Amino acid sequence: MATVKIKFRPSSVAGREGALYYQIIHNRVVRCISTGYRLYPCEWNKCGAEIELRTDDDDRNGYLGELGVRIKNDLERLRLLILRLERLGEYTSEQVVAAYLASDCDMGFFAYARKVISLTRCIGKERTAETYSSSLNSFIRFRGNRGDVAFEEMDSEMMKEYETFLRQDGKCPNTISFYMRNLRTLYNRAAEDGTVENRSPFRHVNTRVEKTVKRAVSAEVVGRIKSLDLGQQPSLELARDLFMLCFYLRGMSFVDLAFLRKKDLQNGVLVYRRHKTGQQLCIKWEEAMQEIVGKYSDPGLPYLLPIIKEPGQGERRQYLNASHLMNRKLKEIGRIVRCPIKLTFYVARHGWASIARSQNVPLPVISEALGHDSEETTRIYLALLDTSAVDRANDKVIKAVCS
Repeated sequence: MATVKIKFRPSSVAGREGALYYQIIHNRVVRCISTGYRLYPCEWNKCGAEIELRTDDDDRNGYLGELGVRIKNDLERLRLLILRLERLGEYTSEQVVAAYLASDCDMGFFAYARKVISLTRCIGKERTAETYSSSLNSFIRFRGNRGDVAFEEMDSEMMKEYETFLRQDGKCPNTISFYMRNLRTLYNRAAEDGTVENRSPFRHVNTRVEKTVKRAVSAEVVGRIKSLDLGQQPSLELARDLFMLCFYLRGMSFVDLAFLRKKDLQNGVLVYRRHKTGQQLCIKWEEAMQEIVGKYSDPGLPYLLPIIKEPGQGERRQYLNASHLMNRKLKEIGRIVRCPIKLTFYVARHGWASIARSQNVPLPVISEALGHDSEETTRIYLALLDTSAVDRANDKVIKAVCS
């Protein structure tokens, strides 16, 4: 009878996760099955051929526990397949692998994607899981009552139909590209672990990212926002104050603001890491910042602001709910002050950068303040914010013709 062993292949890059795979041996012929499961070397017990839980990370242990259950189910499936082949007579290790992969191919794309999303969430990559989920939900809406789709059915014609569906639904090119790129990632993952032969179904659809022109508000508009009397409208006042705090904190993103902890502020300096890049930034604490924090600070919370009000209980969901609500309130404030663009928390960042440039703040200083990894990134960022030079040039050209 064929035997099955679990093997761990460390990554060739130090500090990266390695891969688990199943080794099928029959009549001295060895074949392997990729699992797509990834571990760090310290999480694998080579002697016992089993996963070892960590003592310092409960979230990671949740992922490892999930992997343990999946491996147990995989091994049981292999055992049953081998018994079935034994009853049929002679067979090879290649046939064991083929039967296993064929049984996995019975899983449709929706089911496979949900499995990947579950694993992604288990390892703490909540944001990635959310992007996969939103893209999958869009594809599910496209399929309608046709339900799940077999991998073999996914071809370039279907993806072009899906692209047309998104266009007719009013989705912009970058949104279409976002959905396509995420679905392509899920499909390619299935191809990598042997679930499907890669037929490149996304080769004829839009997966490019187009640059979008960002618009910044002037110092005058920010001043009008700051001066609004919103004492009778506490929800609008909170949104305005959080917007101003993001602006004072050099255009800090709302997710970073939401997760600021009281311990991050010590000796008049705020030290935090950007969620997007992990880069550490230090900001001198100013009186204008303290006025806002002092106004809303809750002594019973570990966070600097009461955006996340129930620590340890779906914190990302609390942040997302607050972000959606506050951005709706900012939209109302934008109408009140006659803001020329839609007011969001991103505008605080764009506005800070644009105003700093208008005040002749050196480019390297703006780059460091924004947490960019290079001055070239800042140049591109500022160029997208300000098209006034091009507008002035166009005005001159028009006047030359019309005069």
